[in-house]
Amino acid sequence: AGKSLTLKAVAGLLRPGQGHVRLQGQTLFDAATGVDLPPQRRRLGYVFQDYALFPHLSVRQNVAFGLEKGWLNPRIGQRLDAVEQWLHAFRIDTVGDLLPAQVSGGQRQRTALARALVTQPQALLLDEPFSALDHDLRQHLRQELETVLDKTGIPLLLISHDPQDVAVFGQQVARVVDGRIVGS
Repeated sequence: AGKSLTLKAVAGLLRPGQGHVRLQGQTLFDAATGVDLPPQRRRLGYVFQDYALFPHLSVRQNVAFGLEKGWLNPRIGQRLDAVEQWLHAFRIDTVGDLLPAQVSGGQRQRTALARALVTQPQALLLDEPFSALDHDLRQHLRQELETVLDKTGIPLLLISHDPQDVAVFGQQVARVVDGRIVGS
């Protein structure tokens, strides 16, 4: 209990009643001083447990969503270098013009990861990112993500019940039981 809420507080999607959130020396939230940066100024990539893709946007448009402002964001057929780079990195460039419902679970997961990374975030927040995938696909996507994180140096805050996720990504691990940290 509280793990997903913690990620939402870090991301600025939920306002804690007390305490502070700091990342790489920057205060994102501090109840005592009234600091509360809005989510868009926190420069964080967030992958929700259910991926939270826009069903009416193509894979390419979902990845590009955070890059541009406006109602027609991004336009159908528009090609942006950063988007194409991440589509290629996660091997979803061949399905870029399809809707999320038309692609596999693994491709939806890759789309969510690409969308989170395309904005060059200062950190990546993942909430049970592989839980809906079969064992082989989980292993494959873990390897892909590990390679990307090694190349980019982006720090990761991961919520997971899977010991394999912890083994691959857990440089510092906190165990949470009933909303309290019981070990690290």
